Amino acid sequence: MYEFKLTTVGSSQGFIVPKEVRERMGIKKGDRLFLTEAEDGSFRLTPYDPTFERQMKLAEQIMHDDRDLLRALAK
Repeated sequence: MYEFKLTTVGSSQGFIVPKEVRERMGIKKGDRLFLTEAEDGSFRLTPYDPTFERQMKLAEQIMHDDRDLLRALAK
């Protein structure tokens, strides 16, 4: 478990992500992080955009369902 302390960053507030956590998450300066709330009220901090993930799953389903049509259009 990691503990973070809220600190002043310019005119905002933020926290410092330790190097070990950044390496494990695969993030670097300038990357966007997404904070999502779970049904149980807990929060999850992730570098993956949940909206984009849903869009990609939908696109994969469409490509699977309409593969014959897409194959014909590609010719």
